[in-house]
Amino acid sequence: MQVALIDTGYANLRSVVRALERAGEGLELTVHTTHDPEAIQKADHVVVPGQGGFGDCLRSLREKGTDQAVLEHIASGKPYLGICLGLQALFEGSAEAPETPGLGVFKGQCERLTPAPGIKIPHMGWNELAFPGGTHPVLAAAGGAGAWFYFVHSYHALPTDPGVLQAQVMHGPHQVTAAIAKDNVLATQFHPEKSQEAGLLLLRAFLSWQN
Repeated sequence: MQVALIDTGYANLRSVVRALERAGEGLELTVHTTHDPEAIQKADHVVVPGQGGFGDCLRSLREKGTDQAVLEHIASGKPYLGICLGLQALFEGSAEAPETPGLGVFKGQCERLTPAPGIKIPHMGWNELAFPGGTHPVLAAAGGAGAWFYFVHSYHALPTDPGVLQAQVMHGPHQVTAAIAKDNVLATQFHPEKSQEAGLLLLRAFLSWQN
């Protein structure tokens, strides 16, 4: 199995590589850290990691032609996993960089979380997932409702279509979009690579997932 981990130039890739390799033990897995469109085209699974700013990430993807390769991978029906910024990039835009369009896979915008008494931004720490509807099979394999995952972010996505929303968490007054999915696309605002056993279970389920 070939996994393309997209190098945006800003993410901490080593921790994601290690987590994918641990999660993929026994699956004959090869993880390629790349921004090469040809390597992405050949991959069975694509992972776009988090960290960095929305504008920097999208500009980097476009400068290298990686954005089109990722969109073609999604259109082909092969599995995609976005982590943190890799979730936000799927939307039309973000208040973090209003001049920079997102990939536009989903309609909606990313907005900044606002502070409240006793609530700090960025949202940083462990939260328990809640599900507004049914449970996506990859999230279910990671523990489903009640599983705890680690978050580090100041912005979150507000999907126009509520049907793509898969999981939420509360942070002060905010009902934070924690995971979205549609067809072969799954993305999480939390960091599976920082989420210990639940994160490894999620990554393994993703690597085994065939939509």
